Amino acid sequence: MDDRFEIFLACAPGLEASLVSEAKGQGFGPLRPMAGGVAFDGGWRDVWRANLLLRGAARVLARIGGFPAVHLAQLDKRARRFGWGEILRADVPVRVEATCYRSKLYHEGAVKGRVERAITEELGAPIADDGVRLLARIEENLVSFSIDTSGGPLHRRGFKVAVGKAPMRETLAGLFLRECGYTGTEPVLDPMCGSGTFPIEAAEIACGLAPGRARRFDFERLASFDPQAWAQMKADAAPRPIALRFYGSDRDEGAVRMAGENAARAGVEQLVRFDCRSATAIERPDGPPGLVMINPPYGERIGKPGPLHGLHRDVGAALMERFRGWRVGIITTDPGLAKATGLPFLPPGPHVAHGSLKVRLWRTGPL
Repeated sequence: MDDRFEIFLACAPGLEASLVSEAKGQGFGPLRPMAGGVAFDGGWRDVWRANLLLRGAARVLARIGGFPAVHLAQLDKRARRFGWGEILRADVPVRVEATCYRSKLYHEGAVKGRVERAITEELGAPIADDGVRLLARIEENLVSFSIDTSGGPLHRRGFKVAVGKAPMRETLAGLFLRECGYTGTEPVLDPMCGSGTFPIEAAEIACGLAPGRARRFDFERLASFDPQAWAQMKADAAPRPIALRFYGSDRDEGAVRMAGENAARAGVEQLVRFDCRSATAIERPDGPPGLVMINPPYGERIGKPGPLHGLHRDVGAALMERFRGWRVGIITTDPGLAKATGLPFLPPGPHVAHGSLKVRLWRTGPL
């Protein structure tokens, strides 16, 4: 099996350009943007590094190879000859998922069963729901295999134990901050902080903390894994001291408490201050201007639509009065709510899937 293969970084559709920018900044490439993510050619250490360092990737898939097949007997024969032992371990369970498109092999259950049988009988690895996830895709009679090297989604970084209603995923927060031009050199304030995702994410970016530093990945269960090399890679991703501070507030005392606990688990509690206050009572912190980042209620999962227009109007007035020189980013499903703020928005960003909803980022230049 080749030492290099295609690596696919998945992200929420609509944010591919931001993920390309992040991946390029981390030295990955050449990059091939495509729907739902970005691909490049690399090896297993690139897989480890992508899982460790990339804030916007939702998963990292290793496309490990494949072959043509037009009937089950051919699939069975070629799956048995595939070099599973170079990637999978006989003592680690596997979970196979199959999809078929425009192919003579169209029964996904039969494909799944033949691949599972090939792995168990040729390698000896068991099949289990908690196993390493192997994706078998057949499109136009070409079988391709991919390993989900991340395991759990990458927004599960191990710090946000406490969450509020409709929380923003860390991967989305990282890319939305990038869309607003945030590079870790300015303060960030969120007046509706909920569980604190935006201030904590901004503080981690500024410090250079690796988002995957405290969790486990499924690539650690593969035959290619080298624990000593992985430990050194994590040690090399050392944080840097900073003088910046980050701010969050919420009218819900429980949310403020949760945010503080999440910041402590992430190791940035000395950099982030959370206060209990209404969004319209926010005050500009001392120091240079920065970015106000807000994920307000949309009236679809939280809050009633009618009163939200008044809330957005009042928040916009407070920002215009007290945050001159700051930039603003607001995420919402409703253009009317964004426009109710009265803020001078630039053209909105693309629609992005956020749970069952489609949201957009509305951002300003310096007020």
